[in-house]
Amino acid sequence: MIGSFGWADLGHDAFLVAAFAAMLLSVWLWERHRRGALSSRAEALALGIAALWCLMHAALGPNAIVTQLAEVPRNIGWLVVVYSLFRRDNRHETVAPVRPVLLVLGCVELLQVALAVLQARLGWLPHATTTIFQVSVLFRLLLATGALVLVHNLYAGAMTAQRAAVRRTCMALALMWGFDLNYYTIAYLGGTWPVGMVALRGVAQVLTVVLAAFGTARGASVARFSPSRSVAFQSLSLLVIGTYLIIMVGAAQSLAWMGGNASQLAQLGFAFATTIVILALVPSGRLRGWINVMVAKHLFQHRYDYRAEWQRFTRTIGRANAQPFHTRVVQAMADITDSARGLLLVPGEGGDLVLAARWQWPTLQVPATALSAGAAQFFEQRFFVVDLDEARTGTDHHGELAIIPKWLMIEESAWALVPLVHFDRLVGLVVLGRPPLARKLDWEDFDLLRVVGQQLASYLAEQNGQAALLEASRFDEFNRRMAFVMHDIKNLASQLALLSRNAERHADNPEFRKDMLVTLRNSADKLNALLARLSRYGAGNVERIEPVDAAQVIAAVAARYRTGTETPPVDALASTPCVVMANRETLEQVLLHLVQNALDASLPGMVVLLQTRIEALGGVIEVIDSGSGMSADFVRTRLFTPFVSTKAGGFGIGAFEARELVRAMRGRLDVESREGLGSRFAIRLPLAISGQLEGSGPASNSANAAGTPTENSKKVA
Repeated sequence: MIGSFGWADLGHDAFLVAAFAAMLLSVWLWERHRRGALSSRAEALALGIAALWCLMHAALGPNAIVTQLAEVPRNIGWLVVVYSLFRRDNRHETVAPVRPVLLVLGCVELLQVALAVLQARLGWLPHATTTIFQVSVLFRLLLATGALVLVHNLYAGAMTAQRAAVRRTCMALALMWGFDLNYYTIAYLGGTWPVGMVALRGVAQVLTVVLAAFGTARGASVARFSPSRSVAFQSLSLLVIGTYLIIMVGAAQSLAWMGGNASQLAQLGFAFATTIVILALVPSGRLRGWINVMVAKHLFQHRYDYRAEWQRFTRTIGRANAQPFHTRVVQAMADITDSARGLLLVPGEGGDLVLAARWQWPTLQVPATALSAGAAQFFEQRFFVVDLDEARTGTDHHGELAIIPKWLMIEESAWALVPLVHFDRLVGLVVLGRPPLARKLDWEDFDLLRVVGQQLASYLAEQNGQAALLEASRFDEFNRRMAFVMHDIKNLASQLALLSRNAERHADNPEFRKDMLVTLRNSADKLNALLARLSRYGAGNVERIEPVDAAQVIAAVAARYRTGTETPPVDALASTPCVVMANRETLEQVLLHLVQNALDASLPGMVVLLQTRIEALGGVIEVIDSGSGMSADFVRTRLFTPFVSTKAGGFGIGAFEARELVRAMRGRLDVESREGLGSRFAIRLPLAISGQLEGSGPASNSANAAGTPTENSKKVA
């Protein structure tokens, strides 16, 4: 076992070797610089100062005031080396956030001079000597912690291809200050310099010089540093943690000086208070958002880390078996600005914008027509990101105040409108909610949102194109199948008609013959009617459009569902006559489709209501239920999509057929639905008086005039 003399001898020799090696390396670097070779003057100077400090340490020991003062220029010299490595490629904007940290650490180290003066004057007081020693060690702990943070940021912020140039130098600095951190921690806890650690400190200095020599040989290439936001945030966190530990150690020691029960109570109270503060602040999303904003604002030239943002964007959009695609579009846009919620509006059939998806915003009431067709044209032409906070203050850049609807202006949580434009065509509009930490949008936000909006617009356009191709292929397959079905039904109808004629001629029993004839003729009529209806689907029109009282039609439909004295599942509300231009049989068929869907979506005992009303020159027939309702995404992408059915064994053309039949009668079918609340289907048809006015005009304009009243009518809120 090595005794105290052995430890001292080992430390003495190690510091002498470190001093000789450091001086030799310093002279070599300075000579290289004098000859014009690429070398660091700061590193040569730091090694020279370190050599002098090692000599003093070997000659006088760690307790000498001269040795303690010599460590001050040694540490400052190595801090200058760190600074020179940061600015090696003359990127002053990268060095700017490092300078304040370096200045603070340099000032902390210079305080050792003041402590040395106090030690010289008050050295005869034992209590003062102990206090000065502890304060000095605390300052050295703070310096070591901050220096390690800088070294970590220096290496982690270097580009991958350039890290080899600084790897060994960073290892040397990390070894030196890492050992100092442990050395001063043990010294503080023990109240004196640890003999064994003093000897090992000399060995650590030898290894530091060796690593610095290897680093000098590999550091001829110019390294370019670009610290990322995550590195800066982690480094700041490490610095805060180091400062917190030093404060905790100082507070604990101060409380220990109080002595007695009061010391224990104070320590418990301090620990309890700090724990409560940490538990209250660490989970706070607002605090994390504030820290992120402050780091981005004061430590970087740009707000966004574009590489990280692009990676997160692609992960959100490319996730399989996750949220629906339109919801992921909103989330990908909201993640850019840390928004907590958002909406996606897409162009509807008439050119106006309707709700397509929500992301974490279930409470916002969105009208059936979210934005008018004029607003869609504005965003299509201007491609302008609207700051709703500016709009609420009356700022009008391009006339956006005239097109922003009232429901968005009064919703304080709505923050920005981002258009999604693809080849000068608006394919969507994202409404961003306000982030937890409110801030003002700047030029960088607008530029990034426009770029991301263009990318999302291309994804939406591609998805819409694929959906259209899939629907066209399904229609083609459906048409091929229906051709065979119509051929078979036509043959069957001919056979039944022939059978009825033969039976009429050859049957012996008059009564049987009469019943058979009635049955067969009815069957033939039904088959022929089916053929006629199937033929009309391809032609896109309805025969015999004439004045029909919609109030009588809904009463007849409701009567079909009455059974005895029980409460009818379908009820037609009393209303004034509403005579519209339609085909009665076709209108009844549409209502039966919608009523049956409403009954399927409602619980037993719930009533489906039918009512009519008049709007301007149009009549409205409404089918209202209080069932499960539908999401905006389902209404937009699946409700009117053929061959998509949520019912077991369903063919998926009921709602599609109803809409097409209404269109064939020159009307429109609107849908409003909320999940958990129910749905409202509104059939809008021209009034009979408007149909008569159309007939008196030129034939070429009748088709266009028929749709005008319905297109301008308001949808039910």
